[in-house]
Amino acid sequence: MIPRQPEPELMLEPAQARAYAEADFAAPHEGFVDAFAEVFPGPVTGPVLDLGCGPGDVSLRFAARYPDCEVDGLDGAPAMLAAGDALMAGHPAARRVHLAEGCLPEARGTRAPYATIISNSLLHHLHDPAVLWQAIRRDGAPGAAVFVMDLRRPDSTESVQALVAQYAADDPDVLRRDFEHSLHAAFTPEEVRAQLAAAGLDGFTVHVTSDRHMIIFGHLPGHR
Repeated sequence: MIPRQPEPELMLEPAQARAYAEADFAAPHEGFVDAFAEVFPGPVTGPVLDLGCGPGDVSLRFAARYPDCEVDGLDGAPAMLAAGDALMAGHPAARRVHLAEGCLPEARGTRAPYATIISNSLLHHLHDPAVLWQAIRRDGAPGAAVFVMDLRRPDSTESVQALVAQYAADDPDVLRRDFEHSLHAAFTPEEVRAQLAAAGLDGFTVHVTSDRHMIIFGHLPGHR
């Protein structure tokens, strides 16, 4: 197994943020919402916390799928939030999506405790992954539904290169470079299970969903 190589926690370059906002992530982002719905069937109501929301595409898709919820998104990169303005403009769910700047562990959702917490592709950016699980425990209500999707680190440099060639060959240079760096920065399922155990969340499930993704989900301790 190749060692983890952390990458910068925040995407601060406007060109980088713009590339993410303009890229076609419809399939994986809609797939995130589909995977949540499969794990947690039924309605979602009230405020939802989206940690590491980026330009807000997942937040908007989640709000569109669940019309009785509002989504509070948090992201530490002003450039990413600014790049999301175009996504928000005219979107039918935009009035129920509220994005704000803030870095974990200091930042928190304004309407905590939340009964639903989601996060897409934040974990691998964190130099200390414990801050994500601590924030979830702090800002989640007892029994809250938690759903996290992230990359998983391949076992060799050759595997990283093969994944980049397969999935990012036609992407702009900035996205192809970031994808490679992110694969090196990602955690393995075994590492995530150890993180969960240390956070008192060993009841959560870690499930590999593809050659590069995993999902982590469960209910926070306490009454549902």
